[in-house]
Amino acid sequence: MKKEITTKREAWLHAVRLRTLPLALASILAGSFLAKWQDGFRWEILLLASLTTIFLQILSNLSNDYGDTVHGADSADRQGPVRAVQSGIITLAEMKRAMYLFGFLSLISGLLLIFFALEDWKLFLLFLGLGIAAIWAAITYTSGSNPYGYAGLGDLSVFAFFGLTGVLGTYFLHTLSFESLAVWIAISLGCFSTAVLNINNIRDIESDEKAGKKSIPVRIGREKAVQYNWVLLIIGYLSLVLFALFSTQYFTLLAFLASPLMLKVGFGVQKAKTSERTDPFLKIMAISTLIWTLLFGLGIII
Repeated sequence: MKKEITTKREAWLHAVRLRTLPLALASILAGSFLAKWQDGFRWEILLLASLTTIFLQILSNLSNDYGDTVHGADSADRQGPVRAVQSGIITLAEMKRAMYLFGFLSLISGLLLIFFALEDWKLFLLFLGLGIAAIWAAITYTSGSNPYGYAGLGDLSVFAFFGLTGVLGTYFLHTLSFESLAVWIAISLGCFSTAVLNINNIRDIESDEKAGKKSIPVRIGREKAVQYNWVLLIIGYLSLVLFALFSTQYFTLLAFLASPLMLKVGFGVQKAKTSERTDPFLKIMAISTLIWTLLFGLGIII
């Protein structure tokens, strides 16, 4: 059963989707733990990077709510939680204004981040470009005339921004250097974050198909999408093992303590036959990714 939205406050909370924020912070924390390992950690970078990422994630959520309503994915046929604009309590115009606000906040926070982190103007421009690309990606996932999420490219975007860019970019802003071993952790976070999106798309497979949204599950079917989910989880843990072996930081394998939660997600999504039963595993996967990151961080700094 969908939970009915009755107030403006509830509608905005649904639009912001607080349960996605722990996932947004995971890559920032992972990059910061890696910087601490190499004695390059800076508190101001962690705080500003976290703030920028939260603003970007909220922007993405608002844009997704807006775009799916405009393009018809958030219709009466959708089985997931009711969206804010779909409920009728928040208008398209109000949602667009909120998108402008969080786009502006993301830009200002991002500018402060790279201002404090970088002195070289070439690097400043490079990271400014990456920041603008992140804002563009957040907005155009399901919004605009040709949203890339409807072409099935959301997985690549999530892997790039929540994995590679999130971890490696944060590490670089802390240390002003590149650490090749950090790529393994970036792959782990990219896979786990993509798994969250994949579970979301498995839940919405029927309504997405009707709306013409060619997500990976729509393209390959539910059974193969579940197998794809398992592949993402396995690669995520395999990358952790390779990091531990090559870096000799064996205590980072403490992150395996999060595996029971992720196994619960894998088997739960596999067994769930309805959107309603699939939905809870989104939150569990996001939280377990954050727990995985905290355990990894504990292991690398002890």
